Amino acid sequence: MLNFTFQNPTRIVFGEGQIKALRQLVPAGARVLMTYGGGSIKHNGVYDQVKAALADIELFEFGGIEPNPSYETLSKAVEMVHAQRIDFLLAVGGGSVVDGTKYIAAAARYDGEGWDILSKQVKLKAAVALGCVLTLPATGSESNGFAVITKQATQQKLSFGSPLVYPQFAVLDPTVTYSLPAKQLANGVVDAYIHVMEQYLTYPVGAAVQDRFAEGLLLTLLEFGPKAVQAPQDYNIRSNLMWSATMALNGLIGVGVPQDWSTHMIGHQLTALYGLDHAQTLAIVLPAVMQQQREQKRDKLLQYGRRVFGLEHNDEERLIDEAISHTRAFFEQMGVPTRLADYGITAEAKAAVVAKLAELKADRLGEHGDITPDVVAQILQRAL
Repeated sequence: MLNFTFQNPTRIVFGEGQIKALRQLVPAGARVLMTYGGGSIKHNGVYDQVKAALADIELFEFGGIEPNPSYETLSKAVEMVHAQRIDFLLAVGGGSVVDGTKYIAAAARYDGEGWDILSKQVKLKAAVALGCVLTLPATGSESNGFAVITKQATQQKLSFGSPLVYPQFAVLDPTVTYSLPAKQLANGVVDAYIHVMEQYLTYPVGAAVQDRFAEGLLLTLLEFGPKAVQAPQDYNIRSNLMWSATMALNGLIGVGVPQDWSTHMIGHQLTALYGLDHAQTLAIVLPAVMQQQREQKRDKLLQYGRRVFGLEHNDEERLIDEAISHTRAFFEQMGVPTRLADYGITAEAKAAVVAKLAELKADRLGEHGDITPDVVAQILQRAL
C-alpha cells in the first residue's frame, strides 16, 4: 500500500427532513448566497425548505448554474459575492452546482484572474466558506475539495482542487431525489460507478481494505441502479445510491492506491467539444480504456471480473472480455449508450480530442503515464 494522509472535514447530515438542520449548520449572522441551477429546486420543494430553515438569515440568491458550470456564468456570481459582501455560500443542487460554488468561493478571494485557478493551478490562500444541500447523487463533490469548470469561449474544461473548498457540511436527504428524471438518475449512477473504477482498476498494491470498499460500492450500484429507475420513490434504494455516490469520491477508497483518471480527462474533452453529458462521455470512454489497457490492468481486471461479476472462467482472456462486456451492458441497462456513434459523433473526434489534450499538455495519462496521444486515438477508435 502506498503512503498516504487522509482527512475529510465535511460534516454529512443524512436522512429525510434534514434540510431543517441548516438553521444550526449555517453560521449565525452570516450573509449567505444560495446558488442553484435551472430552478428545479423551486418545483420539488427544496427551495421552500431551505428558505424556511434560513428564515432568520440574510439570504441572497444566484441561479442558472449550468450542468457543466461555466466560467462565464460563475464570474457573475463572483461579482455578486463582492457587491453583497457575502461571507457564506450555500450550494443547493447536484454536483455541477457544488462544483460551480467551489469556484465562486475560490475566485471571490483570489486577487487575480479567476480562470488562473484552473489554467495555471495557482495555490489558493483563501476561499469563502461553503456548505451544500445535495439534490442529485452522482459526483461526490459534496464531500471533496475538487471541481471541474468549463470556459465556453475556449471550449476548455479544467479542474482544480484545494482543501479550502471542501464544503463545511453536506445535507443529504434521499427523498429530494424522488422527482429526478430517469436520465439524470442514470447519469448519476454511471458517474459514481466510474469514479470508483478510476481509483480501483489500476494495479494491485496490497490495499485490501480499499479494494473491498470499492468492490462493495460497485456491487451496490449494480444492484440498486436499475431498481431506482423502476421504483423512483423507494427510500431504501435512494438512500443507498446517495451514500454510494458520496463514498465513491470522498477520498477514502483512493488513499494508498494508484489512480487512473484517463477516462475523465478524455471524457472532459468530449463534453467541451460536443456538449455531451459528463456521464455519457465516461460511459463511452471507460470500456474502450479497459480494452486498450487490458494488459496494464490485467490483474485488476481479473479481480474485478471475479469479485464483482462472479466470473469463474479458467480462460483469463475470456474472463477479461466478459468483465468489459458486463460493464458496458450495465451502462446500457441504465439507458446510457456507450458508443460515439450513438451520439452522432464520427471518427473526426479522435483528432479533435487529441488536439485539446495537447493544448493542456496532457500527453501522459493513466496510472502508468503511458496513455500518449496515439493511445488516446486508439481508445477513441475502440469507442466509435
